[in-house]
Formats: sequence, C-alpha cells, structure tokens
Amino acid sequence: RSHRDKSVYDVYEITAKTSGASIYTLKSKDILTFSVIFTGRKISEKPLVADIEKELAQRQNFVTRMFDNLIFSSPDPVLNRMFDFAKIRAMESIYETKGGLVHSPGGGAYYAAIWANDQAEYANPFFAYTGYPTAIEAGMVSWRWFSKYMNPDYKPIPSSIIAEGTGFWNGAGDRGDQAMIAYGASRFALALGDRQAAEELWPLIGWCIEYSKRKMNTDGVISSDSDELEGRFPAGKANLNTSSLLYDALVSAAYLGKELRKSPTLISRYKKMARELKTSIEKYFGAKMDGFDTYRYYDGNDVLRSWICVPLCMGIFDRSKGTIDALFSPQLWTGQGLLTQAGSTTFWDRSTLYGLRGVFAAGATEKGLKYLTDYSNRRLLDDHVPYAVEAWPEGNQRHLSAESALYCRVITEGVFGFRPTGLSSFSITPQLPHEWNEMSLKNIVAFGGKKIDLLVSRSGNKLKVDIVSDAKQVKSIIAENGSKLEIKL
Repeated sequence: RSHRDKSVYDVYEITAKTSGASIYTLKSKDILTFSVIFTGRKISEKPLVADIEKELAQRQNFVTRMFDNLIFSSPDPVLNRMFDFAKIRAMESIYETKGGLVHSPGGGAYYAAIWANDQAEYANPFFAYTGYPTAIEAGMVSWRWFSKYMNPDYKPIPSSIIAEGTGFWNGAGDRGDQAMIAYGASRFALALGDRQAAEELWPLIGWCIEYSKRKMNTDGVISSDSDELEGRFPAGKANLNTSSLLYDALVSAAYLGKELRKSPTLISRYKKMARELKTSIEKYFGAKMDGFDTYRYYDGNDVLRSWICVPLCMGIFDRSKGTIDALFSPQLWTGQGLLTQAGSTTFWDRSTLYGLRGVFAAGATEKGLKYLTDYSNRRLLDDHVPYAVEAWPEGNQRHLSAESALYCRVITEGVFGFRPTGLSSFSITPQLPHEWNEMSLKNIVAFGGKKIDLLVSRSGNKLKVDIVSDAKQVKSIIAENGSKLEIKL
C-alpha cells in the first residue's frame, strides 16, 4: 500500500497473486492452466476480481486487430513482424483518465500525461490512418488538452500536460513545442479526413503557427529555449529541428486550409512563409560539417548531430546526399543506430527512426534498406527485444510507446512515401528496393474511414502501383521507382 501523504487519491493497493497455484502431477499430454494476476486499486474501491479468460480474450482480440489493420507485406519476414509488433506497442499504451483516453509513453514511468513530441509529433499523425478508434480518440483528447493553454498573449503551450490533465510540466522552457503541435495536428487532421475534427483543430494549428512566427529571428528561422532533448545536448538559440517541423506544418496547414475553405489570403501567407522558411533553413543551417555538405544543428555547432536528418523527413532534399553520407558515417552510425552527437556514446531511437525515414524519403533506398534491416534484426531478435527503445544510457533502453509509432512511419511515410494532401487525397512516393519484386500496405483506414490498399510490384524497369479504396480500384499506374504520385479518392 502507498503512503497516504504521497497518494493523490488517498491510498493505493497493488497486489500480485496466483490463481491455481499448487503442486500437481501431470500425465503425458495433460493440460494445466494457471495465472499470475497483478492488480491496482484505490483503497476505497472494492478489490478487483479478474476474469482471466475474458482478459486473455480481450488481449488476443486487440492483437488480432493490430495485425489485421495497416498490414505491411514485403519479402523480408523480419521487417513484416517488426512492423506488426510496433503497431501493438504504439497503440496499447492508452489509459483511461478522468480527462479522457490518453496515449502516454509508458515505460514504467510516464502515464496519464502527454508530451508535444511523443504524442503530438510522433504518435498522433500515425494514429490518424490506423483505423483504431481508441487511438484516434486519445489523439483528439491530447489536442483538446493542448488547446486549453492557448492564450491571447502567446505564452507557450507547456511541453507536457500531466496528472490526468490537471497540471503541466514545462521544465525545459519552449522546446519548439508549438512547431511540434502544429506539425502533428495538421497531419492528423488531413489523414483522418473528418471535417468536424479538422475544424476543431484549426484554431490550435493557427495559434501555434502564429506563436512560431513571433519567435522568428532576424535570420528567418525559429528560436526556442531548447529542443526535445531538453538540454541534454546543446541546441543553441535556434535549432534545425524546430524550423524544419514548422516548415512541414505550414505546408500541411495550407492543404488543410484549402479543404476547409479558409481565407485564400491566409493560405497564401502560409505558403509564402513555407517558401521563405525553407530558404532560411538553407542559409542559416546549411554547412560543411566534418567534410559533409549537410547542416549545423545550431549557430556555433561544430560536431555532427543526428537531427540533421529532419529536413529529409519534411521533404527538404537540398543537402540529401551529404546528409545521408554523414548519417551513415562512422562518426554517427553505430550498431545501435545513430549517436545523438558525434564523439558521444548516447543514442536515442527517435533520431535513428527519423533518419531511416528521411533516407527512404530522399530516395537512397538500397542504403536505407541495409540499415533498416540491421536495426530491425537487432531490435526484434537480439537483446532487449522486441520493440524500438527510447535511449541509452538514460532509461536503459526502455520501450517507450511513441518510438514504435516512429518505426511504423519509416515504412508508411518513408518506404511508401505516404503523405496526406487533403481530407480525401494523398501522395505516395514508393521506393521499392532492387532485391524486392513487390510490397504492399493494406487496410490503411483514413480519409473518413476509407479502407485503402497500396500494391507495388515490379514491371520491367518500372513499378506498377495499384491503389484500391473500399475494394474498388482507384488507379493503376506504371511509374519510375521513386516517382511521386498524386491520388484523389
């Protein structure tokens, strides 16, 4: 039992017990069923009586649902299974709170709270096209929690809203959180394809863009107090991550604003801001680092950083070759993935997964496949299995949930290049590896609940791409590998 003075709701009782424990003599082929039951309750509540068969059936039904929606098929069974497991980990970490359903990182420490990076930036955009109502509702709850902190003085929305929505944590100041929220909310709204939800999110997106605009420095990039690593590594007064996220948010907001018939002047302003920000990113962050034509992470940065990959994920490919070479150089790439900073021993899977997604998006398919395969084999089949991890040495590689959403997005947004462009439209840029003859992504549930299949196969020196929506073929296209295809449902 917990200490009364340290408990929010009086006293908690945590129990662990067995059911069916004894000493048995079994004959050949006899079957014995027993269980170990962990429960938690407020002491004022009645003890929980668990229905073991019901609990097991619910878990099996959940896993079946995860495997049956958003199905990735390739010639590599390890990638297929890692994708399956990542869906489970990404979408099981959802909790009932007094403020509604909440997706939280988990990992033994982080519950009943949301973060602008884990939920808004990493997980929610993925949830929008999974067809899992619980995850979609948790996404909507998170947007509502963030929206409560909008204010006329444009003081920043907190990095994390905690304690079932009743408090907040803002210990690292503005980490670029508004760019994270605008990026995630606009992509979420587009892919979900629900006009009412999109209208609800539009004020939050606009507020976050306006906040970020007010943080623009004289060089045209976005200032922030830190980044999502919260001061663990230096980020300067303006970092590459924040500006890149805002660029993509502006592109998405322009798409969404057009769909919602918002002011043409505002939409034009967002497009103009995106163009100018892209130019400023190149001028301010573009640099030769350790011999590579890539990016400095902030003014004064003189060592390679893993987050140089972020522009690739946002469709900025001006320095793709040098950036990819730097990412896979001995200075950054290790057996565990990307180092956070060259010369350190620290790795965070979130940057590795962003890096892999960006490498595929930039068209370096064969190189990307090699490193994705190595990473997936290590995480699925080696020690500390079977999911993406948070970091090391911090946290001892705990399996935080949103990192698994990022793994799925390597496939959906990297390998297939899926990108929502409207409430019923998207683009894809499939990157079929030379050694594969086909791949598919089936049962994408998006754009108002439509079930979409993307089928990619080799056709001579080109690709045959079939798009099926609700069992009806929408398009069949012969295209070059890596061509961008625009799809209207």
